[in-house]
Amino acid sequence: MAIGILAIAAYMTLRRDSFHVRSEERAPVLRLVIGNMIIWHVFAIYAIKFLTSGRAAILGYTMPVWAMLIGVVLYRDRLTWRGLMGVFLALSATILLAMDEFTSLVGQPLGLGLMLFAAFGWGLGTVMMNRTPLSISNTSLTLWMMVVTVPILGILSVILEFDQWRTPTVGEWGAIFYNALLVFCICHIIWFRLARKLPPVASSLAIMLIPIVGVGSGAWALNETLGVYDIAALGLIVLAMSIVLLPYTKKEDALL
Repeated sequence: MAIGILAIAAYMTLRRDSFHVRSEERAPVLRLVIGNMIIWHVFAIYAIKFLTSGRAAILGYTMPVWAMLIGVVLYRDRLTWRGLMGVFLALSATILLAMDEFTSLVGQPLGLGLMLFAAFGWGLGTVMMNRTPLSISNTSLTLWMMVVTVPILGILSVILEFDQWRTPTVGEWGAIFYNALLVFCICHIIWFRLARKLPPVASSLAIMLIPIVGVGSGAWALNETLGVYDIAALGLIVLAMSIVLLPYTKKEDALL
């Protein structure tokens, strides 16, 4: 993430973009960091230690459902029949994965809970992002959110993982630069733009293919075995998001 900060700062300098954040917007930016950056990254990182990459992707991208529920509870958004069906299908997928986790290693249910909480934090951050008016650019917002996040993650790493510190391998350096330049720089900026401009559930349309990519790439690159529960859970998650995100009129969805 530190490499990403340097890359974004260099890009903003070349474009002569402003780094300034107005005093009245600093507290809202800090609040946005909690869900979008701290909860999501910390809990997802630790969850992946217990789960395959495919299952982590499936659970992590229940985020649209959590975003919808958070909007209903915190902002009194109208709960529709589509929303209820989406929640039911997503929870059914989670139960399928939970059944498989509890029949294997003892530690894996912890990964299940960590990943679901990470998804919840991301959903919370997405809803807050959409409802927080800010004048700064998406690039500047991404930069300062990362600047706040890095020392917090660094402190947690010292406390929890200092005895595991070592020099990364060549392959690990490749993963570091991939995430720093592509994920943190480009994808975060694009995602924050979508989250600020579109309704929370609608912006989630951009991530619908990610669980499929996660499951497929995990099987291909990491030789992870796909079980019946994994495939069924993936199908339920995609179906849940499709039901929630398909266009509709208010009259068609007026059951609740």
